[in-house]
Amino acid sequence: MSTTSSHTIFLSLFLLMLLCSSSAADQTQRNVSLGSTLTAKLNQNESWLSPAGEYAFGFQQIQKDGFLLAIWFNKIPQKTIVWSANGNNLVRQGSIVELTNLGLVLRDSTTGRDVWSADVSGTGVSHAAMTDTGNFVLANQNHVNLWESFDNPTDTLLPTQVLGQDPELAARYSESNYSTGKYYIKVDNGNLVFYVRRLTMPGQGNIIYWPENQTPGNDGTQVRFNQSGSIYLQAQNGTITEQLTPSNSDFSKGFYQRGILEYDGVFRHYIYPKDNDDNGSNSRAWPSGEWSPTSFIPDNICLSIRADKGPGACGYNSYCKLEDGRPSCHCLSGYTFIDSKDEMKGCKPNFEAQNCDEDSEDVNNFTMISMDNTNWPQGDYEVFTSMSEDDCRNACLFDCFCALAIYGDSCWKKRSPFSNGVMDSSIKSTKTLLKVRKENSTTTKSCNNIVSKTKDQTTLIVTGAVIVGISVFLHILLFFFRLHRKASVVRSNQTITKTNLQNFTFAELEKATNGLKEQIGSGAFGVVFKGCVELGNNNTLAVAVKKLDSNMLREGEQEFQAEVMSIGHTNHKNLVKLIGFCNEGHHRLLVYEYMSNGSLASLLFGHSKLKWHQRMQIAVGTARGLFYLHEECNTQIIHCDIKPQNILLDDLYTARICDFGLAKILKTDQTRTTTGIRGTKGYVAPEWFRNLAVTAKVDVYSYGILLLELICCRKNVEENVEDDAQMILADWACDCYESGEVRCLVENDDEALEEMKMVEKYVMVALWCIQEDPSLRPTMKKVMLMLEGSVKVSAPPLSNSFISSL
Repeated sequence: MSTTSSHTIFLSLFLLMLLCSSSAADQTQRNVSLGSTLTAKLNQNESWLSPAGEYAFGFQQIQKDGFLLAIWFNKIPQKTIVWSANGNNLVRQGSIVELTNLGLVLRDSTTGRDVWSADVSGTGVSHAAMTDTGNFVLANQNHVNLWESFDNPTDTLLPTQVLGQDPELAARYSESNYSTGKYYIKVDNGNLVFYVRRLTMPGQGNIIYWPENQTPGNDGTQVRFNQSGSIYLQAQNGTITEQLTPSNSDFSKGFYQRGILEYDGVFRHYIYPKDNDDNGSNSRAWPSGEWSPTSFIPDNICLSIRADKGPGACGYNSYCKLEDGRPSCHCLSGYTFIDSKDEMKGCKPNFEAQNCDEDSEDVNNFTMISMDNTNWPQGDYEVFTSMSEDDCRNACLFDCFCALAIYGDSCWKKRSPFSNGVMDSSIKSTKTLLKVRKENSTTTKSCNNIVSKTKDQTTLIVTGAVIVGISVFLHILLFFFRLHRKASVVRSNQTITKTNLQNFTFAELEKATNGLKEQIGSGAFGVVFKGCVELGNNNTLAVAVKKLDSNMLREGEQEFQAEVMSIGHTNHKNLVKLIGFCNEGHHRLLVYEYMSNGSLASLLFGHSKLKWHQRMQIAVGTARGLFYLHEECNTQIIHCDIKPQNILLDDLYTARICDFGLAKILKTDQTRTTTGIRGTKGYVAPEWFRNLAVTAKVDVYSYGILLLELICCRKNVEENVEDDAQMILADWACDCYESGEVRCLVENDDEALEEMKMVEKYVMVALWCIQEDPSLRPTMKKVMLMLEGSVKVSAPPLSNSFISSL
């Protein structure tokens, strides 16, 4: 071989090596040159990609016109964000991020101001790069990194990332709000410490919520996240001082990974299979197409935050409960969320506080509600030992400063606002005794906020004198006018003798309901409209106006009025109160108080399920209302149509029976099922079909079906079930009881599963109520006593059928 040829071959090989070297460098890092810019645009994701295209740096639109400068997983359909620059200050469309030799600058298009910058303290930046590890870097011409996103984390750690002692990992405010939230973690005094930040006073007394006790002498200096998915606290000498995630797993191949401190304060390690990132397909090994958590700390944040001061996990006056692995915030009965869009802000009472005047009898307007498995640690202002539960109730009830009490071995009294509320199955020894105002014990609720203005006292006296004079004159004229009338006319808003019912004209109710436009319900008896009536003294009241079907009425004018007055005499907290009526021509309308939470049916069978303790309170309340109608009224009233649609719920979710007494007003052959039968299919007692005497036991049967629906949170007949044996609820409940499998009735209800003794008792009561033979059914009084625990529940007779399909 000649010398020339040798030189040629050597030169070719050298050039090939340089080319390969250059190609390898490009695969590791794709540089962004000085002067490069990205612009925030609608539906256009300009970005700087990592060489493998797995990560992207650019703008993400997270609001209608709000853009976030961020880093995200680019090959996953969700575009999961792992770092952001301007979560506290979103920019508008047209905003630009530019790479200069001074660093990276984000400029808002609206104000023209710099919103954020990655400042490297002087010139020297030659390029930037989005790396295949998810780290965005600014480097000089010697490829020395001057700034890294890994050194300035937001809420997420990625494999190979290290969290040192200076930066902190800060949770976002909510799932969709990337501003700084109240939780953060950092390496502090040799430990990885979880904090809750006081947002109202930043830096003032932040609270440690995990770990509860710091490890003495721990010398951890950094948190490391290795490729296999192990996250651990490491000392300066390389020793692992604390393992934060399982060390025996390996997700280094085939999975994307991230560790994130989420808005609820829990640090979770997630994985996502790379097999599913092609074209967004989710058809292979990961059908859900979602990130899957492999571990999380702390195990239960609801039990972790118990500081003497501060709002706790869920804000003041609310309690935290773990649901599907996540903390969920709830308000107590009588309380509502301060911000329905941010449930972690806490709750506020929707009733007036108890009057503390010495001569006040306001205590009679309050009652105590009990909640099992709940606690409000810390913040007591008074404690009593060796006290019974009844004494604890009274101790709080008669103390105007007491908002709730915790009863266990002792009685802890707490003022409002209270914090650290938690409901958990592990809390077996304590219960919450909550003080709430009874329904209708405050000033009448108005339809609109009426602001009373203070007037000059002298003006009021003069005005009052003039009004009195005019009133006397008008009364004299009215007296003589009435003497010459040929027919008596019932005056509008006249109070019926011996009742508080008001006689409205049809015109008044048309005006009150805006022309009968806002329909809120309908049924066999007629249509219901929402309205607002005036009560005098500038007070207004939200009402439900039921317009009865004129074809269904059997009574004449006098009989109708007599029956309405009879209903008007009823007075019980578990009955919907009748305010008044209209009896004008062919118009028959009933005016009831408005129930803000609607019918039981809408909550029992809807998407938002009632809690177990709420359903049981509704069961007891309905039983008390029926007992009153059957035995405590001057004249016995049989409802004839007990069902979830006729159980309304007030502000405190108290059960209120409606449409009672309408059976007396309707025609005797009026029905929704078969001629001569009153009631609704599925709730009708067998005796209706057998020409037997109809007694109050027909309501007991209907109540039994209702009770089963409350227990199982499903309708009495459901055709779309996997097992035909479950189609008829009464028959299925009987089969489950006979086979000792009552648990099957509530298998998807975690709260009920924790109260199986109570579930079994309520099922037994329901089976007693739906006995085929009316004489075997208990009275509503006995039903009420069995539910309350005053009377022992014996085993019901076994039966092959409860005629539940009728």
